[in-house]
Amino acid sequence: MKKQIMTAALSLGMLFGTALPGTAAVARHHYSRSHYSRSHYIRHRRHMKTLKRVGIGTAGGAVAGALIGGGPGAVVGGVAGAGAGALYDRHEKHHGHN
Repeated sequence: MKKQIMTAALSLGMLFGTALPGTAAVARHHYSRSHYSRSHYIRHRRHMKTLKRVGIGTAGGAVAGALIGGGPGAVVGGVAGAGAGALYDRHEKHHGHN
């Protein structure tokens, strides 16, 4: 049972560890300055921070849930962690931390 939990935790960690940096890449287009403005870049960066915060919350909740309650606990923990990550992101943006 412990092997399965550790395998699930490591698999989720590897999944989120490789998936998030790839989505954070910024594509720069060489059209005109008005097409890719600074405000567009800032909005893109804020969305990437949101994805990162929610993803980390989901992974942490899933690992904790798996350790506490096995498979069904991982699902519940993942959902709870995603909600907590979203609330944290909203809190940070409200205080001006993007």
